[in-house]
Amino acid sequence: MIYGVLVGVVLRYGIHVPSDVNNVTLSCQVQTSPATLLVNVSGKYYEYTLKGEISAQELNNVQDNEMLRKRHFFRNLGSILAYAFLGTAISCLVIGSVVYGCVALMKVTGQLGGDFYFTDCLLFGAIVSATDPVTVLAIFHELQVDVELYALLFGESVLNDAVAIVLSSSIVAYQPAGDNSHTFDVTAMFKSIGIFLGIFSGSFAMGAATGVVTALVTKFTKLREFPLLETGLFFLMSWSTFLLAEACGFTGVVAVLFCGITQAHYTYNNLSTESQHRTKQLFELLNFLAENFIFSYMGLALFTFQNHVFNPTFVVGAFLAIFLGRAANIYPLSFLLNLGRRNKIGTNLQHMMMFAGLRGAMAFALAIRDTATYARQMMFSTTLLIVFFTVWVFGGGTTAMLSCLNIRVGVDADQENVGVPESERRSTKAESAWLFRMWYNFDHNYLKPLLTHSGPPLTTTLPGCCGPIARCLTSPQAYENQEQLKDDDSDLILNDGDISLTYGDSAVNTDSVASSGASRRFVGNSSEDALDRELAFGDHELVIRGTRLVLPMDDSEPPSNILDNARHGPA
Repeated sequence: MIYGVLVGVVLRYGIHVPSDVNNVTLSCQVQTSPATLLVNVSGKYYEYTLKGEISAQELNNVQDNEMLRKRHFFRNLGSILAYAFLGTAISCLVIGSVVYGCVALMKVTGQLGGDFYFTDCLLFGAIVSATDPVTVLAIFHELQVDVELYALLFGESVLNDAVAIVLSSSIVAYQPAGDNSHTFDVTAMFKSIGIFLGIFSGSFAMGAATGVVTALVTKFTKLREFPLLETGLFFLMSWSTFLLAEACGFTGVVAVLFCGITQAHYTYNNLSTESQHRTKQLFELLNFLAENFIFSYMGLALFTFQNHVFNPTFVVGAFLAIFLGRAANIYPLSFLLNLGRRNKIGTNLQHMMMFAGLRGAMAFALAIRDTATYARQMMFSTTLLIVFFTVWVFGGGTTAMLSCLNIRVGVDADQENVGVPESERRSTKAESAWLFRMWYNFDHNYLKPLLTHSGPPLTTTLPGCCGPIARCLTSPQAYENQEQLKDDDSDLILNDGDISLTYGDSAVNTDSVASSGASRRFVGNSSEDALDRELAFGDHELVIRGTRLVLPMDDSEPPSNILDNARHGPA
């Protein structure tokens, strides 16, 4: 940002422009779409992987950290959705109301130089409700801050951007019948709500569908034999999601976000090892370059934009509004969420989330999309000041605030269960988001076997009448891979008793011993030895949420038995 400011100063004051030259170039270039497009790349393409957020410097413990953060992300999914959807709407209304009062004061004192309607105030509220705590998250990552706080803030920032984009589009679409387009009209209001739901659901569906198509292409073709072509197709399919969504009238950023989440869960697992590394590095590089460009672009716009409108009263009112809007988002929702949470969101965590609600690249991109009117120009100039202030002051004060609030740092995967009583350790998986628990069973038994090479074969999960179709859609690797039942996602949601081992006429409940490698370290050696001795005899059935597969325990037994048992059902 400082670099962009310096370049802007040079362009504005250090270059002589003849008076007969129309300077519309500078004015128009700042208002075109590349800025928004690059924000899409930097902010959303890289979100395609919850696996890819870890820096390359931590490759030694990347798997533990990824699983730890992914686990906490899904355990807090309900809270994240509440902050992202309901919280963003509350913030938009609060900011819009406060700013409208400020505009009324400006009109009374004669400081208003043009039209500024309540719909403009709501649009400004939607724009600056888009949080982008990239600075804070970078510091959190380096300091290995409390994983609960990281999951809540990261998840909110990812989904909050999507909600803010669609919300701003819905407010712009508000158009009552008649000559006065800025009066309240019930029909127009419900139409805007319908537009919001339609654009968001359509963007979500298009992004998820493109991700599914990419997964099917990488599964049922021989692209793995051509890693470079595989990476190129993966990138182009991802890019086409944005273009298709924009062409259909949806929001490309939201489509790319959900396409990325789908690809992370399915397509990424179908890629060859070489393509996985190359794809991850490619998106990481794009993220780094685009983030640097967009923040430099912000600094540049501060001096090269020709139509800035800085009004002290509006600026002060806007800063007051964003603080009130953030407080109305975090504290009431945290109170309501804590009523149903076993692991409460502490007061210090709430204060940190309030402090970390920075405005960044997405707010800048939404504000610069339209600067044609006096109100939009004032909104853009004020948004630019808000972004600069929050990034430099709040981003720079993150470390001091962590220390002041006594929030723990240096948390890693190995320390997650240290000092926690065994009774609490065995019940932590019950804290998983119920929505994700409901989704997991369907995903594990049907979607993963259909879209990837992992998961239980469809021949064991679909009804017997679907046998021929199931055999065609199931990858041969699903029969050959004995590790298929060790689904990483099961560690996120399975509770004690969800996995049981049956052999002969008796059964053994593995509790947390078999479901989580991490928790096994805390179980007595005697129980582990007993379980190992019991499982050393003959075959056994591993039952996971209704999925049965007979796995041989004797290495001398030919692997073909696995295929036979999978095709003909449980023994």
